[in-house]
Formats: sequence, C-alpha cells, structure tokens
Amino acid sequence: MTFEVIDPATLEVVATVDDQGVPDAVEAVDAATEAFPGWRTTPPRQRSEILHRAFALMIRDRDELARLISRENGKSLSDAAGEVTYAAEFFRWFAEEAVRPGGDFGESPAGGTRTLVTHRPVGVAALVTPWNFPAAMITRKIGPALAAGCTAVVKPAAETPLTALAIARLLTEAGLPDGVITVVTTTDASGVVGAWLDDERVRKISFTGSTAVGRVLLRHAADRVVNSSMELGGNAPFIVTDDADLDAAVAGAMIAKFRNGGQACTAANRFYVHASVAAAFTARFGAAVERLTVGPAAGGAAIGPLISAAALRRVTQRVDETVAAGARISHRAATPDAPGHFYPPTVLVDVPAGAAILREEIFGPVAAITTWTSEDELLKSVNDSEYGLAAYVFSGDLMHALRLGEAIDAGMVGVNRGLVSDPSAPFGGVKQSGLGREGARDGLREFQETRYLSVDWPA
Repeated sequence: MTFEVIDPATLEVVATVDDQGVPDAVEAVDAATEAFPGWRTTPPRQRSEILHRAFALMIRDRDELARLISRENGKSLSDAAGEVTYAAEFFRWFAEEAVRPGGDFGESPAGGTRTLVTHRPVGVAALVTPWNFPAAMITRKIGPALAAGCTAVVKPAAETPLTALAIARLLTEAGLPDGVITVVTTTDASGVVGAWLDDERVRKISFTGSTAVGRVLLRHAADRVVNSSMELGGNAPFIVTDDADLDAAVAGAMIAKFRNGGQACTAANRFYVHASVAAAFTARFGAAVERLTVGPAAGGAAIGPLISAAALRRVTQRVDETVAAGARISHRAATPDAPGHFYPPTVLVDVPAGAAILREEIFGPVAAITTWTSEDELLKSVNDSEYGLAAYVFSGDLMHALRLGEAIDAGMVGVNRGLVSDPSAPFGGVKQSGLGREGARDGLREFQETRYLSVDWPA
C-alpha cells in the first residue's frame, strides 16, 4: 500500500510513498537490534566522521533539499534553505560531541574506593518527528543518537516523509552501516509507535509534537518505564517594554511570529506591549506584516500555506471567535487567489484578557496583541499558561530584560532577539511543554545512561 504526499500550496501530488504498518515497524526494530552491538562498539572517531560527512552532504544538497521541503511542507524557499543549514549543523555539532563523551573519576569521601563514572548508549531508540521542520527535527534526534552509539527507528510525519527519506539516503552515502537508522513511513502513527513502545528491545522514545499526543505516549511508555524525551507544545509570550528599541522589536517579532508561517512550537503567540509604545509598535509591526508576500514557494513568496485544510479551518475559527469577543484586525497581508491552504498574516489588537487565543497555541500567522502597564500583572498573565517552552523579551535595559527573563516560566528566553534555537544550546521547555533537552551536551545525554564502577582501592 502507498499514500500520497500533497503540496499544501498547490494541492498537487508530490509523490507516493510506502504506507508501512506494524509488521514493518517490527522489522525496523529487528534491524536496529542486530546493528546495535556493532554500532555501539564503533570507535567514537568513526561515528564522528560519518556525521561530519553527513553534514557536508546536506550542505552539498542544500538547494535540492530546500526545494523538497518546500514542496511537501509549503514553507518559503528562504525558510526551507535556512532549515537545511540549521538541520545540518546538528550533524556537525554531534560529530564533535561524539569524541567528547566525558566521564569522571574520583575518591569516595570515606576513602578505600575509587569511583569511575561512564556513559553508555541507551540502546534502540524510537524517534518520532513532526511535519513543521521535517529536516531539523530529524537531525536534532538522529545526530545525538548516532553520536551516543544508539541505533534508531524513525517515524516522520505522514505529511512530510520525503525529507526524512532523503536524509536517510545521505547517511547511507556518508557510510552509515545498514540497520543503524531505519525510516518507517506510515499513516498509522499510533499503530507503529505503539508497537515500538510495546517492544522490549526499544529502550528510548524521543517525540516532538503536540502536548496532547505527548501525554498519550508518556502513559504508554510508563508501562515499560521507557526512557522518554518529549518536546511538546508552546504558547510563547513576546514582551515589549516601554524603553525597547521598536525597530529591533519589530524585526524580532517578524522572525519569532512568522518563521514557517507561525507553524512552530517556539512561535510568538501572545504579544504583551507596554501601553506607552503599543500604538507605535503596532503601526510599525502592522506595516511590516502587510508587506509580507503570501503564496507558493516557487513564486518566491515569504509566507507559504498552512499544512492542511484542517489547520486552515482551525486558525480561521480562532480568529473569528476572537474578533467576535471584541478584538479587532488592525493589519493584514493579502492572500493569492490560489487553491492552497493560505491564511493571511494577521495582527489582532484590543484582544480581551480572557480570550482563548491567548491561552491556546495558534500555529498560524496570527499575532494577538494586548497591552500592559504593571509588571506584576504582566508576569502573572505571562505565566498563567500550562505551557513553558519559549519566550521573548525586548527592552532597552539589558538588566531589566534579564530580570524579566528569569521571572518567566519558560525553558528558553530570547533577549532582544526573535530566535532561540541553536544546536549548541539545550532546547526544551518546562511544565506541559516537555521533558528533556535537545542540542548541546544535554542532547547527547538524552541518549546515554550513566553508570559507575566502584573500585576497591586499599590505602
């Protein structure tokens, strides 16, 4: 059986891929289990060199990969090219981490023993990735898994399987042995992932997606106490203080809100602008939004479509409900007369404090602006959310910005910048936004288990 991959900008069929099921999922674990002993004992330098080659191959094929991402995901070519570069950096970063595994050695306080602390690979890992960043979400998991010595089975989103398959081919070209990574393309996500979580040979799950699905997977993983990393939903606040550089704040807002058309877990959702600068910020921000071009990537548009008709209906409904509750559309870009799932980048003002759009993840090109004067009330509103992934603060006083950043319940805070993701930084959230971290040394540790040897050491 097969399923079709649809371009959300044109609604044309891009490709057909195998619709694999539970038997294929089990076969993938068979291959990963067979490959694990050899891969875990492969010297770190050799694993590093494969990852370095994979980085170079992704950069070599950057334009081709960007076009592929744009076709199956719909994002602009500039966004897609930026994603490929970012995604490749995870292979380079973890190539370097692979040869720095770390460890410890020391004397116990009571004397008479020495403690040797080491890290070893968890084992076979199940990697489950979303459609919004089909390259970066794959490499952000595969990179540390391979560096740590794990083998893996990978389930990309059914909307965007082609990028995952392309990256798997590049890894083979880079010299990765058969069975170390197997991609399973499927429309039966629950069946495939459920089979992996039920398989005693799978010792790790790393998932990026919605909080609702993450909760289901965590409950399932609890049955066998499977090591779990969860990068879940967000509802990022974007704070502008009264002394902020408004040009810088607008530039940061355009990145934080409209990268990938707002379809990012780190996207700025709730804009809290100090009342004294709200009119000026909104005018400048709104003008920038109105200048955005919307349409298919092939035409050079800055903003592509939403991923599906269901996503388009959801965003439309949320905006309509907010306007009905008293909000007002102050600025809006134009959309093309085209068959794709296009929604106009929109700025909402006069948003009521209790509006649902301030509490839910929008996942679309909509900026909801509210104003503040009291910092205590601001922080109360900002932290009144079950999510805690990312936040953004723009202020002319760096110490003030840092104090605000420290008071926000979020795993990542952008201070005077609209982008928080970096392979060298620990990506992840608090509260209902997930467990664990990706990137940095923390990302490697997610695929390792710590153990120690207690050695008799007579005086």
